[in-house]
Parts: sequence; C-alpha cells; structure tokens
Amino acid sequence: MITVTPAAARQILLAAEEAGMEEPLLRVAAQYDDATDDIEFGMGFDDRREQDEEIECEGVIVLVSPTSRPQLEGAVLDYVEVEPAEFRFVFSRGPRQED
Repeated sequence: MITVTPAAARQILLAAEEAGMEEPLLRVAAQYDDATDDIEFGMGFDDRREQDEEIECEGVIVLVSPTSRPQLEGAVLDYVEVEPAEFRFVFSRGPRQED
C-alpha cells in the first residue's frame, strides 16, 4: 500500500495541528488514466467512510477508498525541495502492475 515518508508526515501533522484538528485523517486518492498511461493523485483532510481502508503511516492515518487502492499499491508520498526554497508534496510509484 502507500507509504508516507517522515518528511511528508511532519508537514501533514503540522498542518493538522495548525488547523486545530484532534484526529487528522488524510484521504489519498488515485485514478489511472488509460489515455495518458498516468496516475493522477490527490490528497486532503477528510472524514472516515464505511468502505475506507485505514493505514497508519509515520503517525498519519491515511484513508483509502476501494477504488483508489490498486493505484496506490507501492506509492510513496514525500515532501521534497523541488527548487531552492520551494517544497511540495510529491507522489511516486514504481512501474504499473498488470492485472
């Protein structure tokens, strides 16, 4: 399943604390685009839903819907410096597994 790096977890937990959240739940979603052979990722704080899978990673509770699970297999969420003094969350993933 998805892995959250320590750097990403620190930023997520800091944002949750600044927002006054008691239990930060991070929803991570992914959708495969056949036309471009790419996966589009998204994330944000959300509420639990009945079918969600919950994963605890570096102190962050990650919520994943059943439809996003296959695309998130082997994915990594990191927080990196993309240019000097410019940091961003980035998703990376190994080669796509054929069904």
